[in-house]
Amino acid sequence: MTSPAHRRELRFTHMPNLSRLRADAVAGVTTASVVLPQAAAYATIAGLPVQAGLYCALVPMVAYALAGTSRPLSVSTTSTLSALTAAALAATPPGTSPMTAAATLAVLTGVILLIAGFLRLGFLADFISDPVMTGLKSGIGLTIAAGQLGTVIGVRTEGDKVVDRLLSALGRLGDAHLPTVLVAGGTILLVVVLRRVPHVPGPLVAIAAVTLVSSLADLPSYGVATVGEVPGGLPFPLLPDPALVRVLAPMALGMALLAFVESITAARIFRHRDDPPLDTDRELLALGLANTSGGIFRAYPAAGGMTQTEVNDASGARSQRTEIVTALCAAVVLVFLTPVLAPLPGAALGGLVMTIAARLIDVRGLAAIWRARRSEAALACLTMLVAVGFGIMQSVPAAVLISILLLLHHVDNPAIYPLGRDPASGVYRDLERHPSDETEPGLLIVRVESRLYFANARRVAERVTALVEAATPRPHALLLDLTGVPGMDLTAVSAAEEFHGTMEQRGVDLWVALDSREPIEMLRHTGTWERLSGRGRLHPAVDAAVAAYRASGSSGP
Repeated sequence: MTSPAHRRELRFTHMPNLSRLRADAVAGVTTASVVLPQAAAYATIAGLPVQAGLYCALVPMVAYALAGTSRPLSVSTTSTLSALTAAALAATPPGTSPMTAAATLAVLTGVILLIAGFLRLGFLADFISDPVMTGLKSGIGLTIAAGQLGTVIGVRTEGDKVVDRLLSALGRLGDAHLPTVLVAGGTILLVVVLRRVPHVPGPLVAIAAVTLVSSLADLPSYGVATVGEVPGGLPFPLLPDPALVRVLAPMALGMALLAFVESITAARIFRHRDDPPLDTDRELLALGLANTSGGIFRAYPAAGGMTQTEVNDASGARSQRTEIVTALCAAVVLVFLTPVLAPLPGAALGGLVMTIAARLIDVRGLAAIWRARRSEAALACLTMLVAVGFGIMQSVPAAVLISILLLLHHVDNPAIYPLGRDPASGVYRDLERHPSDETEPGLLIVRVESRLYFANARRVAERVTALVEAATPRPHALLLDLTGVPGMDLTAVSAAEEFHGTMEQRGVDLWVALDSREPIEMLRHTGTWERLSGRGRLHPAVDAAVAAYRASGSSGP
C-alpha cells in the first residue's frame, strides 16, 4: 500500500509541466488576438451579427480540444465556411431568423460529420485534390471580396454573383462615402503593414486602433456606420429548427466535406514529428462534436482554419490546452468587453475581410500548378470560375466532381513509355526523356505505371500496340514492364490475353517483367501465363528479362 506522501509524489509527477502550461497559456492568448477580430469579421461575411463569430470561438473550440487529435489545430469559423453560410442562409424562407438558421446549419453539419466518423469515412479527406482546392478557395476569395465592395465604399450593392456585385459597385462609385472609404482603406493599410512586423497581432491592433479613433472622433457623426450595441454574455442554448432541415441538409453536406478537408489540411501541414498521428476518423467525430455542440450554443459551422492554426503553432502551442485558453479569451470578451465594440466601424471589418479575401486568391499557387501540370491548373481555374460564375454552394459539389474526374483521367490515361538503359548506372529509364540511352537490338521495352482495370485496360493495350507499330526499326520482341502495375481485375486479364494474341498476329514475341502479387495471382491460371512461363518469357525484373532475352538469342517470334 502506498503512503499518502508517495501518492502526492505520484500526482505531482503526472501534473503537466509548468513551463508547458505557461507556453500553452501564452499561445492561447496570442491566437485569440488573431482569432477573435477575424471571427467578428467572418460573421459579417456570413450575414450574421458580430457576436455569432465570437460564439464560434467558444464552444466549438473547447469541444474540439477535448476530442481532437491535432495539437495545433485551432477550430472556429473560417472565411470559406462563412461564405458558404451566407449562401445557405440566402436559400431559407423569408422571415427565417438568421441566427436560428445558422445554428441549425451547424447542428446538421455536425451530425453529418458524426455519422461519417462512425462509418469510418476519414479517407474522404483526400477527396478534393490540392489544385481543385486552390481554385475553390480563390473563387471564394473573389466572391468574398465582391461582397464587401459595398461595405468599404459605403454604398448598397445588388446581386448574388461576383460580376453583378462588381458592376453594381462600379455603377455607384460616384456615390461612394469618402469617410467610409478612408476608414476601410486605413484598416487595410494598417493590417498589411503590421503583417511585416514580427510578433504583432495585426488584426487586433488594427481593429482596436480604428475603434479608438471612431470613439474619439465620433465617426458616426460623419455618416460612418458602426457595429452598434453587441449583446453581451455567454450564449444560451438554441434548439435547431426542424422545419429548416430539408432546406439546409444538402448545403450542410457540402459544408461538412469542406470543413473536414480544410481542417485535415491544416492539421497535416502543421503536424510535428513528435506529435501523435492524426486519426482522420476521430477527427470527423471531433469536428462533428464541435459543430453539433456549437450549433446548440448559437455558433454557425466551424472548422480548423489555416491562419489561426499557423498562429497557434508559431506561438508555441504544446497541447489542446491552448484552444481552451483561446476560448476563455472569447468568453471574457463576450462577458466584459462587448460595449467596447459598439464604436467599431463596419467598414473596418469590411477592410479586414478584404485583406483575408486577397490572401485566399492564390495567384502564386495557381502559377505553380500551371508550371507543374497544365491540365490540373486548367481544372483549378475551372473550379474558380464555377465559384465566381454560379455561386459558392454550387462550387463545392463541382469541386468534388472535378476532383473525381481528374482522378479518373489520371487512372484511365496512365504513364506508358519506352525504356532504355543508362550506360553509367545500368538503370532502365524513360527513353523519351533520355534518348541517348542504350536499347537492345530487336527488343522494345515498354513500361506501364497504373492499376489495370475495366476502364483503362484495353486503352493501355491500344497505346502499347501503337508504340510497337511506331518503333523504328520494327522490333521482333516486346518486353512489357508491368512491375509498376499493382493490381488487375478480370477485364484487364481478358485484355491481356487479347493483347498477347494481337502481338502473335503481328509476329512480335512477348516478354513480361512482373513482380506484383495481385497481377501474378490473376494471370496465373490463364493461357497467356502458361504460354509465357513455359517459354521462359516471364521474369520478376526488366534486367532479368533482358538477360534471358540475350541468352535465348531471340531475333523473332
